[in-house]
Amino acid sequence: MLGFLKEPVVVNVEINMNIMVLSLMGLISRLWGLSYPRAVVFDEVYYGQFVSLYMKRIFFVDDSGPPFGHMLLALGGYLGGFDGNFLWNRIGAEYSMNVPVWSLRLLPALAGALCVPLAYQILVELQFSHCAALGAALLILLENSLITQSRFMLLESILIFFILLAVLSYLKFYNLQKHSSFSGSWWFWLLLTGVACSCAVGVKYMGLFTYILLLTIAGLHFWHVIGDQNLSNVFLMCHFLARGLALIVIPVAMYVSFFYVHLTLLYRSGPHDQIMTSAFQASLEGGLARITQGQPLEVAYGSQITLRNVLGKPMQCWLHSHTNTYPIRYENGRGSSHQQQVTCYPFKDVNNGWIVKDPGMQQLVVSNPPRPVRHGDIVQLVHGITTRYLNTHDVAAPVSPHSQEVSCYIDYNISMPAQNLWRVEIVNRESDTDVWKTILSEVRFVHVNTSAVLKLSGASLPEWGYRQLEVVGEKLSKGYHQSMVWNVEEHRYGKSLEQKEREVELHSPTQMDISKNLSFMAKFTELQWKILTLKNEDTEHKYSSSALDWITMDTNIAYWLHPTSTAQIHLLGNVVTWASANVAALIYMCLSLWYLIRRRRKIYDIPEDAWQLWVSAGGICVGGWAVNYLPFFGMEKTLFLYHYLPALTFQILLIPIVLQHIRDHLCRSVLLKSMFTALIVAWFSSVYFVYCAFSPVTYGEPSLSVTELKDLRWKDSWNILIRKQ
Repeated sequence: MLGFLKEPVVVNVEINMNIMVLSLMGLISRLWGLSYPRAVVFDEVYYGQFVSLYMKRIFFVDDSGPPFGHMLLALGGYLGGFDGNFLWNRIGAEYSMNVPVWSLRLLPALAGALCVPLAYQILVELQFSHCAALGAALLILLENSLITQSRFMLLESILIFFILLAVLSYLKFYNLQKHSSFSGSWWFWLLLTGVACSCAVGVKYMGLFTYILLLTIAGLHFWHVIGDQNLSNVFLMCHFLARGLALIVIPVAMYVSFFYVHLTLLYRSGPHDQIMTSAFQASLEGGLARITQGQPLEVAYGSQITLRNVLGKPMQCWLHSHTNTYPIRYENGRGSSHQQQVTCYPFKDVNNGWIVKDPGMQQLVVSNPPRPVRHGDIVQLVHGITTRYLNTHDVAAPVSPHSQEVSCYIDYNISMPAQNLWRVEIVNRESDTDVWKTILSEVRFVHVNTSAVLKLSGASLPEWGYRQLEVVGEKLSKGYHQSMVWNVEEHRYGKSLEQKEREVELHSPTQMDISKNLSFMAKFTELQWKILTLKNEDTEHKYSSSALDWITMDTNIAYWLHPTSTAQIHLLGNVVTWASANVAALIYMCLSLWYLIRRRRKIYDIPEDAWQLWVSAGGICVGGWAVNYLPFFGMEKTLFLYHYLPALTFQILLIPIVLQHIRDHLCRSVLLKSMFTALIVAWFSSVYFVYCAFSPVTYGEPSLSVTELKDLRWKDSWNILIRKQ
């Protein structure tokens, strides 16, 4: 029974030394001197703020993309024991001793290092020679811009890693498809493709470009599978469902899970949560939750409330009034009603309070039991401090004359009667009998007399209105917009009959915990919408550039300058590699066009298998370059050179593909092949020479003299920093 013990247990392990050596070289190039400089480098000032907020569990919104990349950077901080206490306010600021610089920069550096063996593996899976694959890996290894970007707390190297991992995984899956469908390896690489795509999109939305490319390629490959007459309909359906699960369902589920972890970690209120809805804010610990906890859920006649505009643009604000009146005449000569001003005020203030009144009764307190306000009910809104009624009439608004003026009515004994009846319409109601709820209900106030809707115009009033935001009455025929929607934020049941007592009235006892009413999917949907629609004002940056500048590298970015010496770090690429990548892309497109024309004429210059290899490689490399570059021409955002790095990576992979194709199929004689090989060696030597020449501004050391810095300025458009003597 124990006979198997008579023989030794033997385990055979195959080690690809090429991958091992390339991985080691990648780690050395990216990890060497990683803690230098011990100062904030360029966009570390931006990402570092989010890392600190993660450490302190404070909620934030970043309009640049999903949270997965930020969470990976925060993981580095967590592993290094970072407590989040550092003021990220200036590029070049020295890090304090509590900041684990090496740990914070570790994950981007590891991702950048692993891109080297990934490039090698991709060309091997594309069926090119190991020599060509080695060339691609070395070009990635010696690309100065990729080294610079991966050595700091930035996201591009992580994005490129997941993009290359997704491409490699799909190629391995596709190659296994030919002889071992539905095997363990087949499932592993298919699932890893979807996971890597989801991670790429989760780091930055730029990852979506490669994801769409792979989905397109997978769709074309599946179209060929459909044409295989040897496969049954059931087998085809299994193929379809497997791809749908791995490439669509799992990536979507993972993407949502990134937000779940993000929202689970960040449960405390902070400065960013003010752009979220009141319901979202109330779900966070501290901040609004401290005010709203214990508020009555149902708004009743006599309720004392504040009304927040749902739009939140140009800033969050609350319906507000004060004793000042509109000027009798505006600067342009138009007249006003001279009624009490109503505005939208962006700060918490006692003048934001309103009382919901039943038009048929005089009391301003909640009855016992409370009578809730429902969808479609008619109410009057009484300003809590001045006790004047919210009113609108056929008088032009001060800044938006096409809309009606909104005011608090003052009786001047003139022929201008009060028009202060409003119909409550709950926009997000489930039925027409829904009760108006604190925080949860989004409502419109429709004026009974004129059918105008209470709306935030977004315009600022002049000095007489203290630059507060204008509130107007907009006709219903103008359509629906979030600026017309309001929600109750602070709420108490009014019980005091006297005005003075009413002003100091406390919250009623706890009746409802609002935070329990907001599900994860509701929070995810709102946060996702904010990320997609929230746009910071794009200002011209000293180092911003256009997409056209990237191809020829007419621009650079100064990342860091030593405070006393000439040591500095720049985002600059290897000039020979960038130029070669452009030439390779041009040669590929010209040769492809030539082959297509000739094949149309039934002239086949290369074997069919070489043609298929040429097309598949172009689909990945040229397609990857195009989808990661061309969309930037339609983007209205501030662009930087590092946005080009994913596209550049695909273009670099194309260089050895074109070189091997020329040597194998265009160099017909042995002499030509030998001469071309010698030319490649000379060219690669120039790549290494340029890498060494720019290493001082890639790694930040050694410090160069003024003359040496001037010699590195190979283009007049480059901004190499030289101190004045």
